[in-house]
Amino acid sequence: MSNYNNAKQVTVGVFIALGLAIFVVGILTIGEQRKAFVKTFSLRAVFDDVQGLQPGNNIWLSGMKVGTVKKVEFYGNAQVEVIMNIDRQAQPHIRKDARARISTDGLVGNKIVVIEGGSDASPAVATGDILETRHHSGMEEMMASLQANNNNLLEITGNLKTVSRKLTTGEGTLGSLINDPSIAGSLKASVTNLQAASAASEKVIANLQGFTAGLQRPGTLAAELVTDTMIFHNLRGTMAKFNDAADAASAFTRQMQAAGDGLSKGLNNPNSPIGVLLHDEEAAADLQRTIRNLRVSSQELSDDLEAVQHSFLLRGFFRKRNKN
Repeated sequence: MSNYNNAKQVTVGVFIALGLAIFVVGILTIGEQRKAFVKTFSLRAVFDDVQGLQPGNNIWLSGMKVGTVKKVEFYGNAQVEVIMNIDRQAQPHIRKDARARISTDGLVGNKIVVIEGGSDASPAVATGDILETRHHSGMEEMMASLQANNNNLLEITGNLKTVSRKLTTGEGTLGSLINDPSIAGSLKASVTNLQAASAASEKVIANLQGFTAGLQRPGTLAAELVTDTMIFHNLRGTMAKFNDAADAASAFTRQMQAAGDGLSKGLNNPNSPIGVLLHDEEAAADLQRTIRNLRVSSQELSDDLEAVQHSFLLRGFFRKRNKN
Protein backbone atom coordinates (compact mmCIF):
# COMPACT_ATOMS: atom_id res chain seq x y z
CA MET A 1 0.00 0.00 0.00
CA SER A 2 2.84 2.27 0.80
CA ASN A 3 4.43 1.62 -2.61
CA TYR A 4 1.15 2.52 -4.33
CA ASN A 5 0.91 5.84 -2.54
CA ASN A 6 4.49 6.64 -3.39
CA ALA A 7 3.89 5.88 -7.08
CA LYS A 8 0.80 8.03 -7.04
CA GLN A 9 2.66 10.92 -5.50
CA VAL A 10 5.43 10.58 -8.03
CA THR A 11 2.92 10.58 -10.87
CA VAL A 12 1.20 13.66 -9.51
CA GLY A 13 4.57 15.37 -9.08
CA VAL A 14 5.52 14.58 -12.66
CA PHE A 15 2.27 16.02 -13.99
CA ILE A 16 2.69 19.13 -11.85
CA ALA A 17 6.24 19.57 -13.11
CA LEU A 18 5.14 19.14 -16.72
CA GLY A 19 2.33 21.66 -16.16
CA LEU A 20 4.73 24.17 -14.66
CA ALA A 21 7.17 23.63 -17.53
CA ILE A 22 4.42 24.15 -20.09
CA PHE A 23 3.25 27.26 -18.23
CA VAL A 24 6.75 28.72 -18.13
CA VAL A 25 7.35 27.96 -21.79
CA GLY A 26 4.00 29.53 -22.67
CA ILE A 27 4.81 32.64 -20.66
CA LEU A 28 8.23 32.90 -22.26
CA THR A 29 6.77 32.40 -25.75
CA ILE A 30 4.04 34.95 -25.25
CA GLY A 31 6.48 37.32 -23.67
CA GLU A 32 8.84 36.90 -26.60
CA GLN A 33 6.03 37.56 -29.08
CA ARG A 34 4.82 40.59 -27.16
CA LYS A 35 8.32 41.85 -26.41
CA ALA A 36 7.57 41.55 -22.69
CA PHE A 37 11.12 40.68 -21.68
CA VAL A 38 13.02 43.16 -23.85
CA LYS A 39 13.77 46.80 -23.25
CA THR A 40 11.23 49.01 -24.99
CA PHE A 41 10.31 52.66 -25.40
CA SER A 42 6.96 54.21 -26.29
CA LEU A 43 5.86 56.10 -29.39
CA ARG A 44 2.50 57.61 -30.19
CA ALA A 45 0.48 58.18 -33.34
CA VAL A 46 -2.92 59.83 -33.84
CA PHE A 47 -5.21 58.36 -36.51
CA ASP A 48 -8.58 59.42 -37.86
CA ASP A 49 -9.58 55.74 -38.17
CA VAL A 50 -7.74 52.75 -36.70
CA GLN A 51 -9.89 50.25 -38.66
CA GLY A 52 -10.30 47.85 -35.74
CA LEU A 53 -6.73 48.01 -34.37
CA GLN A 54 -6.49 46.53 -30.86
CA PRO A 55 -3.93 46.41 -28.05
CA GLY A 56 -1.47 43.60 -28.63
CA ASN A 57 -1.38 44.00 -32.42
CA ASN A 58 2.06 44.03 -33.94
CA ILE A 59 4.25 46.96 -35.05
CA TRP A 60 6.31 46.45 -38.21
CA LEU A 61 9.32 48.32 -39.56
CA SER A 62 10.89 47.41 -42.92
CA GLY A 63 9.19 44.01 -42.80
CA MET A 64 10.35 43.20 -39.26
CA LYS A 65 8.32 43.07 -36.08
CA VAL A 66 9.64 45.74 -33.73
CA GLY A 67 6.91 46.08 -31.12
CA THR A 68 3.24 45.83 -30.11
CA VAL A 69 0.31 48.17 -29.59
CA LYS A 70 0.04 49.02 -25.89
CA LYS A 71 -3.11 51.13 -25.81
CA VAL A 72 -5.78 52.46 -28.19
CA GLU A 73 -7.86 55.38 -26.87
CA PHE A 74 -9.81 58.38 -28.10
CA TYR A 75 -7.91 61.59 -28.70
CA GLY A 76 -9.63 64.97 -29.05
CA ASN A 77 -13.06 65.01 -30.65
CA ALA A 78 -13.05 62.11 -33.12
CA GLN A 79 -9.45 60.94 -33.46
CA VAL A 80 -7.77 57.89 -31.92
CA GLU A 81 -4.38 57.81 -30.23
CA VAL A 82 -2.28 54.66 -30.47
CA ILE A 83 0.47 54.11 -27.90
CA MET A 84 3.14 51.67 -29.11
CA ASN A 85 5.84 49.77 -27.28
CA ILE A 86 8.89 49.62 -29.57
CA ASP A 87 12.01 47.48 -29.15
CA ARG A 88 14.89 49.66 -27.97
CA GLN A 89 17.15 48.10 -30.62
CA ALA A 90 14.93 49.55 -33.38
CA GLN A 91 15.10 53.10 -32.04
CA PRO A 92 18.16 54.21 -34.11
CA HIS A 93 16.37 53.06 -37.28
CA ILE A 94 13.20 55.11 -36.71
CA ARG A 95 13.52 58.76 -37.70
CA LYS A 96 11.47 61.69 -36.50
CA ASP A 97 10.04 62.26 -39.99
CA ALA A 98 8.86 58.64 -40.29
CA ARG A 99 5.17 57.95 -40.79
CA ALA A 100 2.81 55.34 -39.35
CA ARG A 101 -0.12 53.77 -41.17
CA ILE A 102 -2.72 51.09 -40.46
CA SER A 103 -2.35 47.94 -42.54
CA THR A 104 -3.41 44.31 -42.50
CA ASP A 105 -1.34 41.24 -41.67
CA GLY A 106 -2.11 39.31 -44.85
CA LEU A 107 -5.25 39.73 -46.93
CA VAL A 108 -7.80 39.28 -44.12
CA GLY A 109 -5.49 39.06 -41.08
CA ASN A 110 -5.19 41.19 -37.97
CA LYS A 111 -4.58 44.91 -38.16
CA ILE A 112 -1.02 46.08 -37.71
CA VAL A 113 0.83 49.40 -37.56
CA VAL A 114 3.48 49.86 -40.24
CA ILE A 115 6.23 52.46 -39.70
CA GLU A 116 7.75 53.62 -42.96
CA GLY A 117 9.81 56.42 -44.43
CA GLY A 118 12.25 58.61 -42.64
CA SER A 119 15.41 60.23 -43.98
CA ASP A 120 18.99 59.84 -42.78
CA ALA A 121 19.23 63.59 -42.27
CA SER A 122 16.52 63.46 -39.60
CA PRO A 123 17.51 62.42 -36.03
CA ALA A 124 16.24 59.26 -34.36
CA VAL A 125 13.01 59.34 -32.39
CA ALA A 126 12.91 59.72 -28.61
CA THR A 127 10.57 58.25 -26.03
CA GLY A 128 7.07 59.77 -26.24
CA ASP A 129 7.47 61.24 -29.76
CA ILE A 130 4.36 61.47 -31.93
CA LEU A 131 4.76 60.05 -35.43
CA GLU A 132 2.99 61.52 -38.41
CA THR A 133 0.33 59.27 -39.88
CA ARG A 134 -0.61 58.38 -43.42
CA HIS A 135 -4.03 57.30 -44.52
CA HIS A 136 -4.15 53.96 -46.28
CA SER A 137 -7.12 52.56 -48.09
CA GLY A 138 -8.95 50.02 -46.01
CA MET A 139 -10.70 46.87 -47.14
CA GLU A 140 -14.05 48.64 -47.50
CA GLU A 141 -12.52 51.36 -49.70
CA MET A 142 -10.77 48.69 -51.78
CA MET A 143 -14.03 46.81 -52.20
CA ALA A 144 -15.79 50.05 -53.18
CA SER A 145 -13.08 50.72 -55.77
CA LEU A 146 -13.39 47.17 -57.07
CA GLN A 147 -17.14 47.58 -57.29
CA ALA A 148 -16.77 50.85 -59.22
CA ASN A 149 -14.28 49.18 -61.56
CA ASN A 150 -16.67 46.28 -62.00
CA ASN A 151 -19.47 48.69 -62.93
CA ASN A 152 -17.18 50.39 -65.44
CA LEU A 153 -16.29 47.02 -66.97
CA LEU A 154 -19.96 46.12 -67.25
CA GLU A 155 -20.68 49.42 -68.99
CA ILE A 156 -17.74 48.94 -71.37
CA THR A 157 -18.89 45.40 -72.11
CA GLY A 158 -22.40 46.67 -72.88
CA ASN A 159 -20.99 49.32 -75.22
CA LEU A 160 -18.87 46.70 -76.98
CA LYS A 161 -21.93 44.50 -77.44
CA THR A 162 -23.85 47.43 -78.94
CA VAL A 163 -20.99 48.27 -81.30
CA SER A 164 -20.61 44.62 -82.31
CA ARG A 165 -24.34 44.34 -83.03
CA LYS A 166 -24.28 47.48 -85.19
CA LEU A 167 -21.26 46.21 -87.08
CA THR A 168 -22.95 42.87 -87.70
CA THR A 169 -26.20 44.46 -88.92
CA GLY A 170 -24.37 46.98 -91.14
CA GLU A 171 -25.34 50.09 -89.17
CA GLY A 172 -23.10 53.13 -89.27
CA THR A 173 -20.05 53.84 -91.38
CA LEU A 174 -17.96 50.91 -90.12
CA GLY A 175 -20.88 48.53 -90.57
CA SER A 176 -21.34 49.71 -94.15
CA LEU A 177 -17.63 49.29 -94.84
CA ILE A 178 -17.72 45.73 -93.51
CA ASN A 179 -20.98 44.58 -95.12
CA ASP A 180 -21.30 46.61 -98.37
CA PRO A 181 -19.08 45.20 -101.17
CA SER A 182 -19.45 48.34 -103.32
CA ILE A 183 -17.97 50.51 -100.58
CA ALA A 184 -15.11 48.04 -100.24
CA GLY A 185 -14.52 48.29 -104.01
CA SER A 186 -14.57 52.07 -103.84
CA LEU A 187 -12.13 51.97 -100.96
CA LYS A 188 -9.79 49.71 -102.94
CA ALA A 189 -10.03 52.08 -105.92
CA SER A 190 -9.24 55.00 -103.65
CA VAL A 191 -6.23 53.15 -102.28
CA THR A 192 -5.08 52.43 -105.84
CA ASN A 193 -5.45 56.11 -106.74
CA LEU A 194 -3.52 57.07 -103.65
CA GLN A 195 -0.75 54.67 -104.61
CA ALA A 196 -0.65 56.16 -108.12
CA ALA A 197 -0.58 59.66 -106.67
CA SER A 198 2.20 58.58 -104.33
CA ALA A 199 4.21 57.21 -107.27
CA ALA A 200 3.68 60.47 -109.18
CA SER A 201 4.74 62.42 -106.12
CA GLU A 202 7.90 60.34 -105.92
CA LYS A 203 8.65 61.16 -109.57
CA VAL A 204 8.06 64.86 -108.92
CA ILE A 205 10.34 64.71 -105.91
CA ALA A 206 13.01 62.93 -107.99
CA ASN A 207 12.71 65.63 -110.68
CA LEU A 208 13.00 68.32 -108.03
CA GLN A 209 16.08 66.61 -106.65
CA GLY A 210 17.59 66.49 -110.16
CA PHE A 211 16.73 70.14 -110.69
CA THR A 212 18.32 71.04 -107.37
CA ALA A 213 21.42 69.05 -108.26
CA GLY A 214 21.56 70.92 -111.58
CA LEU A 215 21.39 74.21 -109.74
CA GLN A 216 24.37 73.14 -107.63
CA ARG A 217 26.44 71.81 -110.57
CA PRO A 218 29.39 74.22 -111.22
CA GLY A 219 29.70 75.78 -114.66
CA THR A 220 25.99 75.80 -115.53
CA LEU A 221 23.98 78.95 -116.07
CA ALA A 222 21.59 78.05 -113.27
CA ALA A 223 24.48 77.56 -110.82
CA GLU A 224 26.04 80.85 -111.89
CA LEU A 225 22.71 82.61 -111.44
CA VAL A 226 22.28 81.13 -107.99
CA THR A 227 25.85 81.47 -106.66
CA ASP A 228 27.49 84.36 -108.61
CA THR A 229 26.59 87.66 -106.96
CA MET A 230 27.96 89.70 -109.89
CA ILE A 231 25.56 88.04 -112.35
CA PHE A 232 22.73 88.67 -109.93
CA HIS A 233 23.82 92.32 -109.65
CA ASN A 234 23.97 92.62 -113.46
CA LEU A 235 20.56 91.02 -113.79
CA ARG A 236 19.20 93.48 -111.27
CA GLY A 237 20.70 96.38 -113.27
CA THR A 238 19.28 94.95 -116.52
CA MET A 239 15.86 94.60 -114.94
CA ALA A 240 16.11 98.20 -113.74
CA LYS A 241 16.89 99.29 -117.32
CA PHE A 242 14.00 97.22 -118.61
CA ASN A 243 11.78 98.94 -116.11
CA ASP A 244 13.05 102.37 -117.25
CA ALA A 245 12.46 101.40 -120.91
CA ALA A 246 8.99 100.18 -120.02
CA ASP A 247 8.30 103.49 -118.27
CA ALA A 248 9.58 105.43 -121.33
CA ALA A 249 7.45 103.30 -123.65
CA SER A 250 4.47 103.93 -121.43
CA ALA A 251 5.15 107.69 -121.54
CA PHE A 252 5.56 107.57 -125.35
CA THR A 253 2.33 105.62 -125.63
CA ARG A 254 0.57 108.20 -123.52
CA GLN A 255 1.99 111.00 -125.73
CA MET A 256 0.89 109.17 -128.89
CA GLN A 257 -2.51 108.62 -127.35
CA ALA A 258 -2.72 112.31 -126.49
CA ALA A 259 -1.64 113.23 -130.05
CA GLY A 260 -4.17 110.81 -131.46
CA ASP A 261 -6.85 112.32 -129.26
CA GLY A 262 -5.84 115.81 -130.48
CA LEU A 263 -5.85 114.67 -134.10
CA SER A 264 -9.22 113.04 -133.62
CA LYS A 265 -10.59 116.24 -132.10
CA GLY A 266 -9.06 118.29 -134.98
CA LEU A 267 -10.60 115.96 -137.56
CA ASN A 268 -13.96 116.26 -135.91
CA ASN A 269 -13.72 120.05 -135.49
CA PRO A 270 -15.09 121.80 -138.67
CA ASN A 271 -13.28 125.05 -137.76
CA SER A 272 -9.77 123.53 -137.79
CA PRO A 273 -7.74 123.42 -141.05
CA ILE A 274 -7.99 119.65 -141.28
CA GLY A 275 -11.63 119.78 -140.25
CA VAL A 276 -12.31 122.35 -143.02
CA LEU A 277 -10.65 120.11 -145.58
CA LEU A 278 -12.66 117.13 -144.42
CA HIS A 279 -16.03 118.79 -143.90
CA ASP A 280 -16.12 121.88 -146.23
CA GLU A 281 -16.76 120.72 -149.81
CA GLU A 282 -16.10 124.17 -151.27
CA ALA A 283 -12.73 124.41 -149.56
CA ALA A 284 -11.93 120.92 -150.82
CA ALA A 285 -12.84 121.96 -154.39
CA ASP A 286 -10.68 125.11 -154.10
CA LEU A 287 -7.80 122.95 -152.86
CA GLN A 288 -8.18 120.57 -155.80
CA ARG A 289 -8.22 123.49 -158.25
CA THR A 290 -5.13 124.96 -156.57
CA ILE A 291 -3.33 121.63 -156.90
CA ARG A 292 -4.26 121.40 -160.60
CA ASN A 293 -3.09 124.96 -161.19
CA LEU A 294 0.18 124.19 -159.43
CA ARG A 295 0.64 121.09 -161.58
CA VAL A 296 -0.03 123.12 -164.79
CA SER A 297 2.23 125.98 -163.62
CA SER A 298 4.97 123.49 -162.78
CA GLN A 299 4.74 121.99 -166.29
CA GLU A 300 4.82 125.41 -167.95
CA LEU A 301 7.78 126.44 -165.77
CA SER A 302 9.61 123.27 -166.80
CA ASP A 303 8.97 124.08 -170.46
CA ASP A 304 10.20 127.64 -169.97
CA LEU A 305 13.39 126.39 -168.33
CA GLU A 306 13.92 123.98 -171.22
CA ALA A 307 13.51 126.87 -173.70
CA VAL A 308 15.91 129.04 -171.72
CA GLN A 309 18.55 126.28 -171.81
CA HIS A 310 18.33 126.20 -175.64
CA SER A 311 18.51 130.00 -175.91
CA PHE A 312 21.69 131.24 -177.66
CA LEU A 313 22.19 133.78 -174.85
CA LEU A 314 22.43 131.23 -172.04
CA ARG A 315 23.46 128.10 -173.93
CA GLY A 316 27.15 128.58 -173.09
CA PHE A 317 26.45 129.00 -169.40
CA PHE A 318 24.57 125.72 -169.15
CA ARG A 319 27.18 123.82 -171.18
CA LYS A 320 29.93 125.10 -168.92
CA ARG A 321 28.00 124.09 -165.76
CA ASN A 322 27.35 120.58 -167.13
CA LYS A 323 31.10 120.11 -167.82
CA ASN A 324 31.97 121.05 -164.25
